[in-house]
Amino acid sequence: MEITMNMPDIYLSPPHACEYLEGELASILFLSPEQDLDMSHYSQLVSLGFRRSGRLVYRPKCQHYQACIAVRIPVHQFHPNRQQKRCWKRNQDLEIIARPAEYQAEHYDLYLRYLRARHADGSMVDSSPDDYQDFLTCHWCETLFYEFRLGPRLMAVAVTDLLEEGLSAVYTFFDPDEGERSLGTFAILSQIEAAKRMNAQHLYLGYWIGKCGKMAYKSRFEPLEVFKGGRWQVLEANSDSGSP
Repeated sequence: MEITMNMPDIYLSPPHACEYLEGELASILFLSPEQDLDMSHYSQLVSLGFRRSGRLVYRPKCQHYQACIAVRIPVHQFHPNRQQKRCWKRNQDLEIIARPAEYQAEHYDLYLRYLRARHADGSMVDSSPDDYQDFLTCHWCETLFYEFRLGPRLMAVAVTDLLEEGLSAVYTFFDPDEGERSLGTFAILSQIEAAKRMNAQHLYLGYWIGKCGKMAYKSRFEPLEVFKGGRWQVLEANSDSGSP
């Protein structure tokens, strides 16, 4: 599959230390963050393995080890496993509310609590409100913040882009004291259901690395499609995510 739209130049970053695989170097293809897109162009880029972080639209392009692979769930073919069914049932007391992608102090406070509990050594742990907005929102992008509430209490937020033929799960953060609920899994299950209601075809989950434990959960959603060799294909059981 080729990029056929009339797009600005795509750049390749210099190699830098990979944050997922120790000792490996990573590079990315990226569009200028100053370039305004529309949702049609952005949707096509996502279908070609790209993703966004704030206004930056990018795709991994490492020289020696193609480890980061774009993945998506064909939502109408998805079948939850036993663990996912239990997770769904466990969280039926939560109300899910779709909100505009706007700053709310309540969301930001939960975001910081999540980072400090789950990613205390990460660069985002001391994010300011501006950093938070710059990471999750983009003025040209159609985005929703799905709230998960237990009564008035905010439990989780799933940031989701609305593509032409699917949804893209941008980022999810949740109450770190509610580990038994598996809120990250429930957020994905809820986004799958939202995609079905919209008659969308796919939920894009960003990148998966078979040897990265933090990303292992993505392979538990079956069938899972991976973007390899310029096309989408179903991930085979026990598949690795790249070769040296």
